[in-house]
Amino acid sequence: MTFEALNLDTPFLKAVKEEGYTDPTPIQAQSIPLVLQGKDLLGCAQTGTGKTAAFAIPILQLLNKEKTAGGRRKIRSLIVTPTRELAIQIEESFVAYGRHTNLSCTVIFGGVNQNPQVKTLQRGVDILVATPGRLLDLMNQGFISLKDIEIFVLDEADRMLDMGFIHDVKKLLAALPRKRQSLFFSATMPPEIIKLSDTILNNPSKVAVTPESTTAETVTQSVYFVDKGNKNSLLLHVLANQKIKTALVFTRTKHGADKVVKVLNRSGIKAEAIHGNKAQNARQRALANFKAQTTRVLVATDIAARGIDVDELEYVINFEIPNIAETYVHRIGRTGRAGSDGTAYSFCDAIEKAYLKDIEKLIGQRIPVISEHPFPLTDHNPEPPKQQQRGPRPNRQRPSPEKAKRNRANKSRYERS
Repeated sequence: MTFEALNLDTPFLKAVKEEGYTDPTPIQAQSIPLVLQGKDLLGCAQTGTGKTAAFAIPILQLLNKEKTAGGRRKIRSLIVTPTRELAIQIEESFVAYGRHTNLSCTVIFGGVNQNPQVKTLQRGVDILVATPGRLLDLMNQGFISLKDIEIFVLDEADRMLDMGFIHDVKKLLAALPRKRQSLFFSATMPPEIIKLSDTILNNPSKVAVTPESTTAETVTQSVYFVDKGNKNSLLLHVLANQKIKTALVFTRTKHGADKVVKVLNRSGIKAEAIHGNKAQNARQRALANFKAQTTRVLVATDIAARGIDVDELEYVINFEIPNIAETYVHRIGRTGRAGSDGTAYSFCDAIEKAYLKDIEKLIGQRIPVISEHPFPLTDHNPEPPKQQQRGPRPNRQRPSPEKAKRNRANKSRYERS
């Protein structure tokens, strides 16, 4: 199938060609016609499948066909997504696909001064991409009205739930017009997500381009068994391979990400961290340096990594195995995108073997083991720290009056001696 077969107008066919797209991905081929028909959509697609274009292109075409009358532009489409990085990426995609139209798009998110965002909104925009917190904040201040929304998109719904945004989403839904087109995208479809989608969508069409929680076939996966204390040394050993031009390394915690960066920088490997404690400008700078390959290694936590979209990223390294199996799928989905080849290495210590077992059960395959390396696992069954066992409490019965009298007499003789 070609993009021409999807009934796209000339401005968008020209834009996708300029972006270097040849054929639509499965999620694009199935979603674009449904969205153009004005239908609500429930989309299940793992990361890296071209999901953003699947809703951005048809939204732009629908809004472009029904131009508003003169006066200040009103927000006609709202896209809500959980992280700042993903919001920025989506806005960039809308600008790229709509470059041959007069439609305007902007992005708002927290962690930065609101004044530039407010000024842009006051000039008027057609399409707004937002994170929930800043969106509700500016709505409460009277800078944003959702009464003219024609198309609403909730993206990365599963991560939205994980990050605790469910109450914010419910507040947004209450402010939206009842008559609207709604699109709902999620990488996984647990019962909680299905329940949420039922409150948003009206008789939706469903698109699922891959089985839920599977990994892309273009990603070569491997696991190293290694003691926890040797993970830094193993990382340096792996990065000694000069074929690894850049690598995205995952840790479970912000503190862990900073520690890995220090180890790499001390060893002469340019590395930066990206996580929630970093200021927005620092996060954007780190991501820009990584894309430009002036930074070789980007160390990230899971929440911060949503929205990292780096062309031809070949290597993802799980410095720590995630304790939630679905997170593994999201992590390695940063590589092997849009049909490109990718490689995912995972460092597994003895305690993390249980996490690895859950991951293999979820993805329905065994991950090959790389056993030939200088830091093989030696402590196969580490015992968790034991609490100190207390012995039986001594008998605390009160002594008899006679015994108490003898004790007092003995004490008095001892003190006089």
